[in-house]
Amino acid sequence: MNLTLFHAPNSRSGAARILLEELGAPYHLHVLNLKKNEQRAPAYLAINPMGKVPAIRHGDALVTEQPAVFIYLADLFPQAGLAPALDDPLRGPYLRWLAFYGSSFEPAITDLAMKREPTPPMMCPYGDFDTMLATLTAQLRAGPYLLGERFCAADVLWGISLGWATMFKLVPELPEIMAYIDRVSSRPAARRAAEADALLAAAQG
Repeated sequence: MNLTLFHAPNSRSGAARILLEELGAPYHLHVLNLKKNEQRAPAYLAINPMGKVPAIRHGDALVTEQPAVFIYLADLFPQAGLAPALDDPLRGPYLRWLAFYGSSFEPAITDLAMKREPTPPMMCPYGDFDTMLATLTAQLRAGPYLLGERFCAADVLWGISLGWATMFKLVPELPEIMAYIDRVSSRPAARRAAEADALLAAAQG
């Protein structure tokens, strides 16, 4: 299979690499060194003009944006069972949580990290930070995963992202959040990818 992940260690693309490991997918790794600003080089900007990772190329298809990458990959390998099928009642909730990540969570923690006042709730994509977080934590308390007992691709994205967010004190270390992070990050695929990324990061200096 002609599938390439454009990836940098210690970046958002780490979750995409873990997903590929969870899927048991064959893939090529195109590694970028963020310390050398390779994500801003013309060759990569031709892949993603935003200069962000992850991006994937599958044959002639080019996919950027973290939730889109996750939807595409999990659907590409249905045998792994990490994406509810189109006729599965859980498909809607699954898509909801993938979209919620990009439309609400990322903007909210970015505003918090930059110490920016959010726009008024009527204009703000996430309404307000407290409501965004309460919506997420209520779902995690119902767990153990976002779809209840069923582990899915959305859990990879959220579990790894919450790990970073708590590390940088952008999200509080609530018991339900920390337990969820541990459930996701302790899976064999996550550990394999984390070990491989540690070696990549060390090689990049």
